[in-house]
Amino acid sequence: MTTPAVEDLLRELTPQVLGALVRRYGHFDGCEDAVQEAALAATLQWAGGGVPDNPRGWLGTVAARRLIDRMRSDHARRERESATGTEIAPDDVPDTDDTLVLLFLCCHPTLTAASQTALTLRAVGGLTTAQIARAFLVPEATMAARISRAKQCIKAAGSSFTLPEGVELEERSRVVLHVLYLIFNEGYTASSGSELHRPDLACEAIRLARMVHAQLPGDGEVTGLLALMLLTHARREARTTAAGDLVPLNEQDRAKWDRALIDEGMALVRTSLAGPALGPYQLQAAIAATHADAATAGETNWAQVHALYLILERIAPNPMVTLNRAIALAETAGPQVGLALLSTLDNDRRVAGHHRLLSVRAHLLEKAGNEAGAYEHYRRAAKATASIAEQRYLESRAGRLRSGPS
Repeated sequence: MTTPAVEDLLRELTPQVLGALVRRYGHFDGCEDAVQEAALAATLQWAGGGVPDNPRGWLGTVAARRLIDRMRSDHARRERESATGTEIAPDDVPDTDDTLVLLFLCCHPTLTAASQTALTLRAVGGLTTAQIARAFLVPEATMAARISRAKQCIKAAGSSFTLPEGVELEERSRVVLHVLYLIFNEGYTASSGSELHRPDLACEAIRLARMVHAQLPGDGEVTGLLALMLLTHARREARTTAAGDLVPLNEQDRAKWDRALIDEGMALVRTSLAGPALGPYQLQAAIAATHADAATAGETNWAQVHALYLILERIAPNPMVTLNRAIALAETAGPQVGLALLSTLDNDRRVAGHHRLLSVRAHLLEKAGNEAGAYEHYRRAAKATASIAEQRYLESRAGRLRSGPS
């Protein structure tokens, strides 16, 4: 059985080895399969025999041999094989780390967000297809087909293994950050299943965000996204009871928050906000920092939270941003004002009937003293979510208002 230390080492090394092979041989799909096979061999051999002195070189050699075996089986590639040789010595694996290039390749704009996410977790995150399938609660065959189609799309696009430049670099960076944001969000609040969160996904998103930040330290949005993840993840231990029930932000025991993550996140927020421009992740990080700065829920600077959401709404309009602004507005101007803002979303097809809209309306109706309306919306919200943890929480909120209509 593989130890956590070996698993962490493999997650760090597999994208480096994959990048080296792709740069040398091309054929992303074939190289990716070979590296996955090498990683599997490592988990079996290193568990019993120990980690070799040069684990990266070991992986590179094994993966290269697997790749060349595949090349030998294809008659059309015999000349290429004779030109490249049949082995790579450990010292021949380049020292340069192409993980960032690999991440940009996995987030190719021709792919759907779901495919970008799956391919990133497989090729850069080092997760197996089975692990990714379990994380997203789909059959392994379905996830395997999704990853295979993604690799074929990249091959058909004829993408070169280089970092894009200029405007394309900026545009692709935003795609990369969005994919990491999606992975983190699914890990922090699972969209379905019995568990509220999936720490493995959240931690993987943070690890990848740290990697991108290390290579692009001057990018304010990269810094902002990492800060947002750290400040949000810092609250994880306080988000559920011992029985796994959801605890809302205003009821959490803040002594359980991870102060080390908060301190690191706060420092990153200050750095990200010092730049000449503000982006969505920087603003969301500033909002998270405002919550983290409050010793108690009652000390939250809701006026500042609302102001930040107002700016965010202007530069990145989104119904979920408006929904969150309604919560902050209700705290500063009263629940009726918040409900009035929520009503502007009723005809937005992106959120109409969404459990989040229903639950926020229930919360504000409860604060406004409309227990019957709150009861009805809590029940509707519970039926609209696929997350069992959220269902239990919403049903419990409705249960407190049992005096309403049954």
